[in-house]
Amino acid sequence: MNHPPQDDVLLAELAQRTLDRCEAAAAFTEEPGRITRTFCSSAMADLHVALRDWMEAAGLTCRVDAAGNLFGRLESPLLDNAQTLLIGSHLDSVPNAGRYDGVLGVMLGLALVEAVQRSDLRLPFALEVVGFSEEEGVRYGVPFIGSRALVGDCDEALLQRKDANGVSVAEALGHFSCDAAQIQSCELPAKKYVAYLEPHIEQGPVLESEDQPLSIVTAIAGQTRAAVRFVGAAGHAGTVPMELRKDALCAAAEWIIEVEKAAQQTLGLVATVGTIEVSPGAGNVIPGEARLRLDIRHTDDKIRQAAVEHLIRLGKDLQQTRNIEFQFTTAHEHSAVAMDAAITTMLKQGIAAAGHRTMELPSGAGHDAAVMARRWPSAMLFIRCRGGVSHHPDEAVTLADVTAALTAIWHFGRRLNSKILSDYF
Repeated sequence: MNHPPQDDVLLAELAQRTLDRCEAAAAFTEEPGRITRTFCSSAMADLHVALRDWMEAAGLTCRVDAAGNLFGRLESPLLDNAQTLLIGSHLDSVPNAGRYDGVLGVMLGLALVEAVQRSDLRLPFALEVVGFSEEEGVRYGVPFIGSRALVGDCDEALLQRKDANGVSVAEALGHFSCDAAQIQSCELPAKKYVAYLEPHIEQGPVLESEDQPLSIVTAIAGQTRAAVRFVGAAGHAGTVPMELRKDALCAAAEWIIEVEKAAQQTLGLVATVGTIEVSPGAGNVIPGEARLRLDIRHTDDKIRQAAVEHLIRLGKDLQQTRNIEFQFTTAHEHSAVAMDAAITTMLKQGIAAAGHRTMELPSGAGHDAAVMARRWPSAMLFIRCRGGVSHHPDEAVTLADVTAALTAIWHFGRRLNSKILSDYF
């Protein structure tokens, strides 16, 4: 689908504005000198003020729901009660974060609205930009509070969950001028939304290795997080013979190597032991206990579950051969989620129209799109990030790649426009 040359000039200008806004958003932080912005924090409230100003200047009507999600909406000039394209990502961050994870997707959604307004493109659907209040799981240890609210998945147990300072989710929302008692009002009606689109940095090195700026996401990997415990017997490092030891750390080390082997031998599987705690924790004491955290992911749930079962069997084998106790407790689990084929096809066409190869990648990281896909056709656009670095101050994207992303989204919107017009008229 051809478009006027002035569109390219407009999209490049708005891409630069997107980067400027990401830079401005980075100033809203709980920790001077590093970007940290958690759920319902004062830094989040300050960012809302700035983002609301930008949205209203673009002609959007703004609201904050009971879960702390910020929305900016542009109604369709062609149809009353038109369906809505929802586009965005999350506004919270990990501690000492980068400038683009989450925030870039929100600012690209706003840039799309500005492109529509300034090109006088009359769409048969409403545009709504969302900045989710929480995705990272930093403050309360559970992710996706913002998007879960939109699909009606925030129960009383979640609202009563407490942070490290003893403040519950409900209390935090109250401090943020939100009424947790109205959390169910956040649920959006399925039929009112035509699709959800989430632009996001890749958070990995594949696009850079392929020298490509963009990719569609085929699926978001399923994930198992587990707490693993090896219990042996502490003893004096100098007096207990080797053959009589019950060394929990040695058992854990043997198991960790098997975790790595399982992932190396299974295509697409990633597995990580990210923490280990040993007690008593003295250099001259045999470790009596080792506690680990396992993270294992794959886009095929059967493969992931088989890998988990394999690792549990290996742990039980070590229990016998090393005369220690092995415990495996699943802390969190979610299934793999495929992105919608029809919406993703339109996004692929948008990438091609922007002049780039239509790569396909799975997402090993979790995203709000996995939650939104429970209710609406959903798609994700990956954007190259330098070195594949994410969740770190060194996160970086280029103006050229952000321009490519905005151009692809622009063409996606025009294709959705054509489809809905053909359906209605």
